[in-house]
Amino acid sequence: MMSGKALIIRQAEPADRDATREVLLDAYGQYASVLSEPYWIQYRDSILASVEGAETKERLVAVLDDEVVGSVFLFDSSEAAYGRSDLQIHSPIIRLLAVSQKARGYGVATELIRTSAKLARDWGAETLHLHTSDMMDSAVRLYERLGFERAFDKDIMNGETLVKSYRLQLKQAALLEA
Repeated sequence: MMSGKALIIRQAEPADRDATREVLLDAYGQYASVLSEPYWIQYRDSILASVEGAETKERLVAVLDDEVVGSVFLFDSSEAAYGRSDLQIHSPIIRLLAVSQKARGYGVATELIRTSAKLARDWGAETLHLHTSDMMDSAVRLYERLGFERAFDKDIMNGETLVKSYRLQLKQAALLEA
């Protein structure tokens, strides 16, 4: 897989839709064994629906050796991302960050997040938000390493699951100094 070619992060194009869907299913498929079957099916269906219908501000893909190996969606606000104006997040939110299992460990997620943070800063935002759960422990470790801090006031309960909010302060983000 890794032939030494450069990783390219770029805007997603309509032709990337099927590849994005495959990356999302590959990346999030690891949770099928963790979640109850009805919850997994609902989760999977919502992920797939977002590929078609989500009103994103931007969609990015990571390309390696001419293959889409990662993606992330950026939204303007909690209203756009989740239909949740009550969260009062009026700055960019990243959702559905995904890296195919074969491309993990090569910095793909970090570069998708870095590019998302740069875009958010270019749009005039002071913060970049995301939500995740303890089930995604390796992702949580990555976010914390990249400088995201917990934003407890923006947490969401999804049934029995605490969906934790994280926020990156863009003016102080070491991630953007690289």
